[in-house]
Amino acid sequence: MPRVKRGTHRRQSRKKVLDRAKGFFLTKSKLHRAAQEAVEKALRYAYVGRRRKKREFR
Repeated sequence: MPRVKRGTHRRQSRKKVLDRAKGFFLTKSKLHRAAQEAVEKALRYAYVGRRRKKREFR
């Protein structure tokens, strides 16, 4: 099997993470690993927040 070169795919996936992390504080918007963690946490908070919003309307 040929060797897989991940250049394009890696760039796309990292760019997606960094685009989602725009506006985050300091390195959380610059470095991939910090941005990845911050984005995951933000998505978790967003998920919980959507459920809480429904709770408040009831």
